[in-house]
Amino acid sequence: MSSNSGSGGGATGRIGIGLELDATHLKILEVLRENGRISVSALAERVGISRANAYTRFEALRADGVIKRFTAEIDHQRAGLGIVALIFVTVRQQMWRQFRAQLAQMPEVEYCAITTGQHDAMIQVRMADVAEVHAMVTERLANIPAVKATETVFILDEVLRRPYVLPGDRERDRGRGAPRRPAPAASPEPEQGQGQGQGLPLGKMRFVGAAEGRAALRDAT
Repeated sequence: MSSNSGSGGGATGRIGIGLELDATHLKILEVLRENGRISVSALAERVGISRANAYTRFEALRADGVIKRFTAEIDHQRAGLGIVALIFVTVRQQMWRQFRAQLAQMPEVEYCAITTGQHDAMIQVRMADVAEVHAMVTERLANIPAVKATETVFILDEVLRRPYVLPGDRERDRGRGAPRRPAPAASPEPEQGQGQGQGLPLGKMRFVGAAEGRAALRDAT
């Protein structure tokens, strides 16, 4: 479904089944991120377009699937779910279908993603206390034949959580006067006679070519 041309910048991409996502659509999504219950009239005023244009664009975003649904954001601590844990799962590779089916039966699982790296999946759960997390891991996950191993990490503080991010958020933030991150200073080369990596600032490293490294190793022996 195509939206009216209205105001706004040029197209930044084509999404869904044909909606051209332009700067005005992105501005609408930015406003909705702050207040999903805003009226169409207030939305139009914030974006700088007519009410009819705002309504048409909003409905186009819904029809095309860009806006999937509206929901409430709750305070989990006040709702009695003050413990958050990440459970990293190693899955038996021939049993993914069973793993997905069993996980779908666990309403306490807030989020699950398939990952690269040491583990195969990451599960986020919210519980009332640590004992509930322990019971879930040892009594429920451990009894799923598809689960080979788990590793649990408790979250101490949720520092930042955004409803969603948008293309161009970084550029808009810079436009509001946010300072640019300064370019890192060049790392000084080690003085003659120093070992590789000595004299470098903490948190920086110097990469050495393989041939050079082997030669240094032979000289040291």
